Amino acid sequence: MPKRKRVQREHTEDWKTIQQYTLWPEQTAYELLRPVVLFGDPAIQRAKETGEPRPTLERKADAFDEQGMVSLFASRPRKQPQETARSLPPDMRQLIVDLRVELPTMSLREIAEICEARFQRRPSHNSVKMVLASGPPPSINTRRYQTWDQIPDPAERRHAVVQLHAEGWSITSIAEYLATSRQTVYTTLKRWVKEGVRGLDDKSRARKAPRVVTMEIANEIRKKQENPLIGEWRMHAALLQEGIKVSPRTCGRIMAKHRALYGWDKQKAPPKPKKEMPFKASRRHEYWSIDIRYIEHHQLPNIKGPVYVISVLENFSRMLLASAISERQDTAAYLWVLAKALRNYGAPEAIVTDSGGVFYSKRAMAIYEALDIRKERIDPRQSWQNYIEAHFGIMRRLADYYLNKASTLDEMKKAHRKFIRDYNCQIHFAHRERQDGRHSPQDVLRGVLARTLEASTLARIFFATEFIRHLDRSGYIRFRRWRFYAEEGLASQQVQVSIYTSTLKIEYQETELAFYTMEWAEDNKHIKEVKNPRLIETGYQSPHLKLWTLGPDEWLLFLKLPDYTARKKPQRKPDVIQLPLLDPDENQREPRLIMR
Repeated sequence: MPKRKRVQREHTEDWKTIQQYTLWPEQTAYELLRPVVLFGDPAIQRAKETGEPRPTLERKADAFDEQGMVSLFASRPRKQPQETARSLPPDMRQLIVDLRVELPTMSLREIAEICEARFQRRPSHNSVKMVLASGPPPSINTRRYQTWDQIPDPAERRHAVVQLHAEGWSITSIAEYLATSRQTVYTTLKRWVKEGVRGLDDKSRARKAPRVVTMEIANEIRKKQENPLIGEWRMHAALLQEGIKVSPRTCGRIMAKHRALYGWDKQKAPPKPKKEMPFKASRRHEYWSIDIRYIEHHQLPNIKGPVYVISVLENFSRMLLASAISERQDTAAYLWVLAKALRNYGAPEAIVTDSGGVFYSKRAMAIYEALDIRKERIDPRQSWQNYIEAHFGIMRRLADYYLNKASTLDEMKKAHRKFIRDYNCQIHFAHRERQDGRHSPQDVLRGVLARTLEASTLARIFFATEFIRHLDRSGYIRFRRWRFYAEEGLASQQVQVSIYTSTLKIEYQETELAFYTMEWAEDNKHIKEVKNPRLIETGYQSPHLKLWTLGPDEWLLFLKLPDYTARKKPQRKPDVIQLPLLDPDENQREPRLIMR
């Protein structure tokens, strides 16, 4: 009796058992539909038995009625089994292992790209990782190519680069494998693409154009070189006058050869004596240097002209005593910076400036005289005599980048304050040879004060009067029957009001808020007119959102208040009014007032 080819099983209608018996997806699909299409069972009943959605059963049953058994077969090809390390051909597996031996730092994905370039099949990086872990032993023990410097033939070097790149190696891997630069690999490949095999050999670097300098020209240079003071530029100009075009650099090179051949000495200019600084300080606070620097390439949209940096430098320690960013360079701005330095460090023996008008104004000269400060001036067009010019050079290198990048005046002032802190704390070139270990301006000054001055004395000298006011909730102050706006964000805060000639300044904790130009009345006590309001942008902004933003010309920055009216003397009224008695003869008599 022949052996059965198939296993005999018991007939069943249980769907889970039937699923175990089926071998192909098409067979499973038919068994799913068989009760519906053969016996006419409802699709909803079959859905409950199998757990399949009822719409899916109905759709597949309709397709079976129209197409027959063809509807059971999928229209798309079957998915290929997932690639594994064991499914890779032996040659590819061997290549993967050999590549890791040649260059251990090569990435898994680059190994896959090299396999794709050789076998037109790219394995996944996970398969490459599995092959490296459990693959065959490497078939090579030595390098295929030596390093770039060890290959004697230049053509062979470049051929190694081209060959590795053709195998799929990246530029970085080739440069690392041959121990050369990536630029060398790029240059070699460009020459290969442009010239082919001819680009592998070295090119001659010999001069292809005829030499400019002939023996006649060299002899002419020798003749003119008898003058030991002539230089390469003058030699170039003299030859050009005769119709001989030779660059100054070439003239200098030929003149150097002649000096070496004939033993001529190059004439050197006499050494210039080192200039002594006329205002070199021998003790602290002997000289203060003051100047104003322009910041022209700023990014402040509201300021069209330059921004000014007014600085005070102590010559002995090179410490920056006071410095401020200002929108103007008038006397008031200069005196504000000078007053800050005097208030913190005292009065120096002398102040050194150039011939700027603000340094020699009547008010400034009066302050120098009142404080017993000697005024010194550098020579015309000799800015090197002022120590602060060297400081401005340091500021140009350290702070200009951040000052020019600031988009608001507050950001610029913040960057300037950071520069002051860094400059005073960092080591200074002028103190590099000190033996006491003090190499920064702050350490050299050591907090030593000059001739100290009382705050009341400075206030009396610098400003005619100073007042204290409080801002109302809208940011205004009341002063001399006028209202002046300062800053709404500082409502109810105490501010200082300073008057200098015709300028009224409002400041809060040494931060300028606003400036106004006033015209005094004839009595020099009352303000007749106010004009030219200037608000300073600060960080004290109101936290409340505004419904709309008004420009400076759309709202009142100052307002004159009505004058006081004269008080009228109150009239005293009588306490008692006594009417006369009824008298027929005196009916027309007026009432008499009795005052008590």
